[in-house]
Amino acid sequence: MATIAVIDYGMGNLRSVFKALEYVAPRQRVVIAQDAAAIASADRAVFPGQGAMPDCMAHLRQAGLLDALLEFARSRPLFGVCVGEQMLFQRSEEGQGGDGGTPCLGLFPGSVVRFPAGQRDSEGRALKVPHMGWNTVRQTRPHPLWQGITDEERFYFVHSYYACPAGSGLEVGRTEHGVGFTSAVARDNIFATQFHPEKSAAAGLRLYANFASWSP
Repeated sequence: MATIAVIDYGMGNLRSVFKALEYVAPRQRVVIAQDAAAIASADRAVFPGQGAMPDCMAHLRQAGLLDALLEFARSRPLFGVCVGEQMLFQRSEEGQGGDGGTPCLGLFPGSVVRFPAGQRDSEGRALKVPHMGWNTVRQTRPHPLWQGITDEERFYFVHSYYACPAGSGLEVGRTEHGVGFTSAVARDNIFATQFHPEKSAAAGLRLYANFASWSP
């Protein structure tokens, strides 16, 4: 039986991710991975995250999971969610100080930035930060995980920062919130979203189902 690991480093919404994966992949074993051995033995993994970037990176190191995650990401299917997507990049301006921000995993080129202040929608209404609630995702590039999901489908977001990939090759989804921002990225065996599939009803479950059967 294949195993899907939900990586637990103390900074993720694990229960809803776990339940969603159990629902869409009943013939696979879903586990909460709290140590390096559990990650190493999995066939695919979901890497969720919530909270502040400096805390997320610190918890990942303190949990002893950093090296296991980086090794896993070299070849096996990995799905990053929310801050778990942002952590894939080189640096985040969250926690910015004299060192210029928080170093991240560096798996993807690019940085993570905050929504600009004072943004307004097309009708002149102020846009709140964090960006919270349902919004559409335009599929900017075909990908197997989009199978069965309508372009401009709505997904659930909760975030104040977003990833800015270096170059255009990583982006597979884009969303508008005052500015257009990258809301889904993919390369080789890694797929990641700024939105939360586990909170996004049928479309989110389909995305996880596609991931559970994905063979990159």
